[in-house]
Amino acid sequence: MAQGLPWGPGLTARSSVQPSISEVTSHRKAGQAEQYALFADIPSHDCREILAAAQEMEYTRRQTIFLEGDLARNVILLTAGSVKNVQFGRNGTEVILRLNGPGEFVGMIGPCSRARHNSRAQTLNPSKALVWDTPVFEGLAQRYPALRRNASQLLCRQMEEIEERFRLVSTERVSTRLSHQLIRLLSQIGRDVDGVMEISLSREELAQLIGTTLFTVSRLLSDWDQRGIVNARREAVSVQNLQALTAISEGE
Repeated sequence: MAQGLPWGPGLTARSSVQPSISEVTSHRKAGQAEQYALFADIPSHDCREILAAAQEMEYTRRQTIFLEGDLARNVILLTAGSVKNVQFGRNGTEVILRLNGPGEFVGMIGPCSRARHNSRAQTLNPSKALVWDTPVFEGLAQRYPALRRNASQLLCRQMEEIEERFRLVSTERVSTRLSHQLIRLLSQIGRDVDGVMEISLSREELAQLIGTTLFTVSRLLSDWDQRGIVNARREAVSVQNLQALTAISEGE
């Protein structure tokens, strides 16, 4: 008998009935999904019902998921990788509205069948997501109040983050904004590379995220690199001294 299989109701280690591959996969997916805030306080059997209605999608690096103005036909929960939501100014300047990491929604969600995305979503690296048709997700949210509550809380946190970024752009120096953003990104999309946390964003993308120029971001990162605070490469930044970076973000 295989060890560690997630047995369903009525099955024991002595049972002669083996769980099917689909049942094992369903249990595995539910166990993985429960780490995300969207599934907080939802029993495992309900998680399996919710997950059964979703399609697992994989995206390549720099793949566009949807365009600004597209109908919001799906609810997309990122489970691996990272995605940026961008808008373009009249002169073609790109602005990053938000970065999404695992466990976060990509784009807008809601019951309105005529809702349209107000930004373009593009992956930064190979990514995966759970995707529900919008009417299906709305039906699940009606059936499972905890799912609706969790979705609302996720969206509230995303809005709070946007408001905080607006405050920083309006009131703080660029060095404070950049250091603050790097610290936040560590927990959102950072990954461990040989014991050091790395953020896979270019200097241009960091500039678009905090509302400044590529020249200014390059100058600050070069200075911090020389001081041993970060290690800045063309498309990635690793944090070498988090305490020093935190001091900069606090205006010290």
